[in-house]
Amino acid sequence: MALEVTDGNYQELLSSDKLVVVDLWAEWCGPCKSIAPIVEELATEYEGKAIIGKCNVDDNYDLSENYSVRSIPTLLFFKGGQLVDKLVGSMTKADIKVKLDANL
Repeated sequence: MALEVTDGNYQELLSSDKLVVVDLWAEWCGPCKSIAPIVEELATEYEGKAIIGKCNVDDNYDLSENYSVRSIPTLLFFKGGQLVDKLVGSMTKADIKVKLDANL
């Protein structure tokens, strides 16, 4: 299951030594809803290899503001606290897996 990422916990989460992937989404966003089950599946499949979380941008502003996110869904990929990759817009499970595997 994907972790809930909030303004209160994202900085600690990003400092993990594992790859961290954050899905920035909103309840009203259709494409966000379409990739939500994929993100949950990948969180289970990559458990132990990567940390995958979800951040509701309507409730948490800091992460999206700090990384200049202007469109959702956006997946941000972090290693050692640094942004190393991202995906923006509607995407397939295969698209996300390519980025995950490339950044592990």
